[in-house]
Amino acid sequence: MAEPLLRVDNLVRRFGGILATDHVSLDVVRGELHAIIGPNGAGKTTLISQLTGHLAPHGGSIHLAGRDISRLPAFRRSALGLARSFQITSLLPDFTAADNVALAAQAHDGHSFRFFGNARKEPALRRAARAALERVGLGARADVLVSRLSHGEQRELELAVALATRPQLLLLDEPMAGLGITESARMVKLLSELRREVTIVLVEHDMEAVFALADRISVLVYGRVIASGVPAEIRGNDEVRRAYLGDQHVVTRRV
Repeated sequence: MAEPLLRVDNLVRRFGGILATDHVSLDVVRGELHAIIGPNGAGKTTLISQLTGHLAPHGGSIHLAGRDISRLPAFRRSALGLARSFQITSLLPDFTAADNVALAAQAHDGHSFRFFGNARKEPALRRAARAALERVGLGARADVLVSRLSHGEQRELELAVALATRPQLLLLDEPMAGLGITESARMVKLLSELRREVTIVLVEHDMEAVFALADRISVLVYGRVIASGVPAEIRGNDEVRRAYLGDQHVVTRRV
């Protein structure tokens, strides 16, 4: 069996006496969309923060493409091809969509954020920014200030920012949070296209979207993975139903 792109072994994170990440182990195969679901407070964002290097684990290990990245800082992990979108929008509201993407590309290439002007003028950065914006359907909104974009457009822009860093693994923390029905449908369509190009770990509460998109799903409850498998296995798992899904009937969208 080929080595997984991401391997997490017995990851532990404590906050005082609370075990927020309880010996979590999971593999993400190159080319798949792996969803992580669970109730509020399950530790999903804490897990993602450890994967990206924004939060240090107290035990266990994280390997990316066979390399131990457990103690690497976030910027080193980014340089190795790991990108993240946040649960709460983290864009620069007084800059244009293209500026935000160009700055991300500039930072990824090792330049300082002090050189805002360079990102705005450097042709290679501008081309990369435009290409990423076109990829997420925002080509026509490149010169619009972020503060004037809709919430759905800002979520799409976050994906463009992540794609500009040329990731091999994309970690998405609730990309559909706060979206309306139409915007959610657009995001599901976009993710269904992006999954053909980049490996994705998706944290999401929208179960309809999760079951439409995921190749595999891991269920996190109180910091512990209680089940991991293909959507049909998760849907039929009694422990998952009791802990999270309940008796709701999940209808898969067509994407």
